[in-house]
Amino acid sequence: MAAGFAKVVKRLLPGVLATFCEVPKLGSRVFLVRTMASGPKLDLSGVFPPIVTPFDAQENIDYDELSKNIGRWNAMPLKGYVVHGSNGEYVFLTKEERVEMIRKVRQETSKDKLVVAGSGCESTRDTIEMSKMMAAAGADALLVITPCYFKGLMTSEALIKHYSKVADQSPAPIILYSVPKNTGIELPIEVAVSLSKHPNIIGMKDSGGDVAKIGAIVHKTQENHFQVLAGSAGFFLGSLSVGAVGTVSALANVLPGEMCQLHDLYKNGRLDEAKKLQHRLIEPNSAVSHQRSYGFGLVELRPFMVVQAEKSQRRPSLA
Repeated sequence: MAAGFAKVVKRLLPGVLATFCEVPKLGSRVFLVRTMASGPKLDLSGVFPPIVTPFDAQENIDYDELSKNIGRWNAMPLKGYVVHGSNGEYVFLTKEERVEMIRKVRQETSKDKLVVAGSGCESTRDTIEMSKMMAAAGADALLVITPCYFKGLMTSEALIKHYSKVADQSPAPIILYSVPKNTGIELPIEVAVSLSKHPNIIGMKDSGGDVAKIGAIVHKTQENHFQVLAGSAGFFLGSLSVGAVGTVSALANVLPGEMCQLHDLYKNGRLDEAKKLQHRLIEPNSAVSHQRSYGFGLVELRPFMVVQAEKSQRRPSLA
């Protein structure tokens, strides 16, 4: 019955690879069956650290240290990992390094966790190519940042066309990524609402910090089962309260247990405890997210894992 329905959907939506149904297996990554109203998508509910990229003294990716970090994270109840977010300093990596790192992370990651790859590039063509390569390397979903170099031309219409073309050709589902602090572009609500109707666009990471905007997007896209992720631990609880399903937060690199605990407290209705924990996380989140410069590594809050506080980095020019 389900197989027959999947064939009908596939005929109605040619070219969209995610229109099939997969029966989830115990211990495997969980895929949700998407109906005509909801589409095929991954369940993004939970906490994702945007993982750091370790470098050795020669400024090459240190895969041994990466493996150690993932081993520690695998023991935590995280939903998965975001690779090549802003925290991963992907702008300093070559195309080959970006793809190889996805392959390595997928090999090290436990089967119950998702790997989300940042595949955004400045051009639509390059983003499509990178998305295909990262999906082939093992990414479960693709986080696509807004193009920003010609920001004056990034109208709502241009953004809708860009993301639609990428989603049309991507073999893995797309997550929109709005991070105005780094790009100077804030993805408008109407763009998110329009793109939420695409069967291969499953959600959005919003790092702008406007909880009212997050709530508006959740409200206006709920019929499409669009999933919104808070882009920082600083407004995680507030975002959950207006309908966000989880977070991609730098703080989860070093305090993954506490971040997962906050999510669990909210889900279980223990709101007073959740509020107190959110308050305690504000100061360390500021230390991680704001009081540092990209290219100089993540601030180490405690000896939970090897982070980049005292190790080599690939530095930007003149750093």
